[in-house]
Amino acid sequence: MERDAQFVEEVVKMLVDNPDDVKVNRKVDEMGVLITLDVNADDMGMVIGREGSTAKALRTLLRVVGARNNARVNLKINEPEGSERPARKDREEGEKKTLDEVVGDIEI
Repeated sequence: MERDAQFVEEVVKMLVDNPDDVKVNRKVDEMGVLITLDVNADDMGMVIGREGSTAKALRTLLRVVGARNNARVNLKINEPEGSERPARKDREEGEKKTLDEVVGDIEI
């Protein structure tokens, strides 16, 4: 296993309650390196983090690892089969985001 995939696997296993269910796959194509991550449905919240903060941090660290190896590295987190996302408590159902919120969510 390459260092970038090994890095993801080790970090995620430290975060989750079911480390034996963590599966990491690495694929290289013309777009760069794609690392796909599968975890137990109960651990998705820990991997994603509040408002995606943990997932964003993992992706940022992977960019650094990739840059050191002159590679573009992306992370895809697969949603477990049968998982259900709980309703957001901070926003009424059907309420739309403001333009400022949408622009603030865009990564450059």
